[in-house]
Amino acid sequence: MSVHGILVIDKPRGLSSAAAVEHVKRALGVDRAGHGGTLDPLATGVLAICLNAGTKIAQYLQADDKAYEATGVLGIETDTLDQTGRVTAEREVVVTEAALRELLALRTGEQDQIPPMYSAIKQGGVRLYHRARNGEDVDRPARQIRIDRLELLAFEPPRFRIAIACSKGTYVRSILADLGTALGCGAHLAELRRTRSGRLSIAQAVPVDAVGGLDVSGLIPLAQATGLPSVVAAADLVGPIRSGLQLATEAFPPHEHQLFQIVDEQGRLVAIAHPGAGRVIYDRVFRADATS
Repeated sequence: MSVHGILVIDKPRGLSSAAAVEHVKRALGVDRAGHGGTLDPLATGVLAICLNAGTKIAQYLQADDKAYEATGVLGIETDTLDQTGRVTAEREVVVTEAALRELLALRTGEQDQIPPMYSAIKQGGVRLYHRARNGEDVDRPARQIRIDRLELLAFEPPRFRIAIACSKGTYVRSILADLGTALGCGAHLAELRRTRSGRLSIAQAVPVDAVGGLDVSGLIPLAQATGLPSVVAAADLVGPIRSGLQLATEAFPPHEHQLFQIVDEQGRLVAIAHPGAGRVIYDRVFRADATS
């Protein structure tokens, strides 16, 4: 099916991102589909499904910041840091709402985070969760993340719910586990809902079971989804760009973007590019019939 764009679904709990992609692909009869950032089976919420030419911008969607609502349980630690794991410790919960709010206020900004053992990161060519299932606990180098928002939404001990806005690659499970450690009682993730991925929000999402009857004219156009700054190409340059002809930087309006999208005068995506040695280098080029 010749439809191109981004479909935002509200992924239900228990469905893997790969299974969600296959469901959408079959329901819409498209040739190619992929997701713009995986979401664990435990989690619900925003999952961007890239259709046909949309698969060419998947990597840019994956690089976007994210927002979540997470429910944690105090007093219980698990080996996976969430409710799917084996309980490793139980402690009495003597935590006040004021103490939790104070701790949340201290945890924003740029910081290092050690990935959990139960993660898909590879070490020595082996994914960490395979090592964890074999009983291994290996040193993991910390990664820099950024937390822009940590807000307490509800506090009914031992459960609490927080809103999180963070950079890509942030493990929400680890945030909750670290909060539990700092509070002296431990904690694990019980529920996770992604409310935003880059420009894509839960307000744009459709339920998985409604995809089959979807009006595909409502797909999000590629240029609206990437989150990249736009540079407008003059009408007489659009054809040469789509043909792969490299142009001098002076052919475009002045800008200082290191990665940007080139759009035509109607705002349709023509290419994703970066500057190089006086010329514009194209990372991705899009046909006219793939961006309307």
